[in-house]
Amino acid sequence: MALEQGQFSANESLSEKFLAQHKEKHFTAGEIVRDVIIGVSDGLTVPFALAAGLSGAAAPSSLILTAGLAEVAAGAISMGLGGYLAAKSEADHYWREYKREQEEIVSVPDTEEAEVCEILAEYGLQPHEYAPLVAALRRNPQAWLDFMMKFELGLEKPEPKRALESAMTIAFSYIAGGLVPLLPYMFISTAQKAMFISVLVTIAALLFFGYVKGHFTGNRPLYSAFQTAFIGAIASAAAFGMAKAVQAL
Repeated sequence: MALEQGQFSANESLSEKFLAQHKEKHFTAGEIVRDVIIGVSDGLTVPFALAAGLSGAAAPSSLILTAGLAEVAAGAISMGLGGYLAAKSEADHYWREYKREQEEIVSVPDTEEAEVCEILAEYGLQPHEYAPLVAALRRNPQAWLDFMMKFELGLEKPEPKRALESAMTIAFSYIAGGLVPLLPYMFISTAQKAMFISVLVTIAALLFFGYVKGHFTGNRPLYSAFQTAFIGAIASAAAFGMAKAVQAL
């Protein structure tokens, strides 16, 4: 059965409306949470380790604060750009596959129908059970295309502003996390005292963030809290020890 490209637009609005509702509940929220986790976790640990390392080298609080703020700015830009490029690459990949799948439905519909049958058979459906479904998809090319994108390729349609949202979310999350370990250096002139307060504040923030992260990701919140705090503590201790070792040389 020959299919024309124009047929894809007939049910496009209904299909896009359904997909948008689905992603709002499952896809977009999950991606935003992931971006926040990436930004905050790195923002808490990297400036924390940097400040601890400089404190170990007996640098003054003003220098530590300046270096820390510079790192937060550079890190936010770098990670935000990385998030943008990653989301943009995913979107580009989706639309390349979308166009290819669309062309195949038009040019080799029988082959695509066989692939649908294989997919449904993997779910335990018998030919007499999935035959009406296959016939219904052939009558609705847009639904057929959406089905192939999701169940054959495992790809979700990206949100139009996903790349920019990812960049901004990661960048601002990094800034929010990065400022936490630097706050004591803004008010305490003695680096050693500021570092002690920074350790307490950052560990508390890591515990809280790890607990929240565990809640949103479905992991055990308490385990996630202590795991996150442990990783941050190891990073800062390593930086502090290396700075002390270099200073002793």
